[in-house]
Amino acid sequence: MIIADAGFFYALADASDVWHTRAKRALPTQSEGWITTWPVLTEATHLLTRWIGPDAAHALLRDVAAGGIAVWQWAEPQTERLAHLMERYASLPMDLADGSLVLLAEHLGHGRILTTDERDFGAYRFKNRAPFHNLLAGTGH
Repeated sequence: MIIADAGFFYALADASDVWHTRAKRALPTQSEGWITTWPVLTEATHLLTRWIGPDAAHALLRDVAAGGIAVWQWAEPQTERLAHLMERYASLPMDLADGSLVLLAEHLGHGRILTTDERDFGAYRFKNRAPFHNLLAGTGH
């Protein structure tokens, strides 16, 4: 499964977004499976509703409901790890959505991600040392 961030979902929906072409090129990766978290979906639906309209947010949630996007929930004891990550990366700062994706990468054992957030996911490390591999990077706008 490939980790998906809010910016990726937004870029897919907004043809005027500078990442739209890259996001569309990544569509075939959905066959491998996309996975995200509820905080990321909260962020994505907020952005979609605000900048595109509620229909775009509804479409994303319908894709989740249909099984096109898996949603992972961390176990409650991992919330302490999440707080630690947010403290560690406070200078960026790390938000809840990004922190949840770092936990997800640790759970999956890999950092293959679809994100428009090159700065933060270039800095974050999962399992304290492993870098993320942004599948949208380096493919041109």
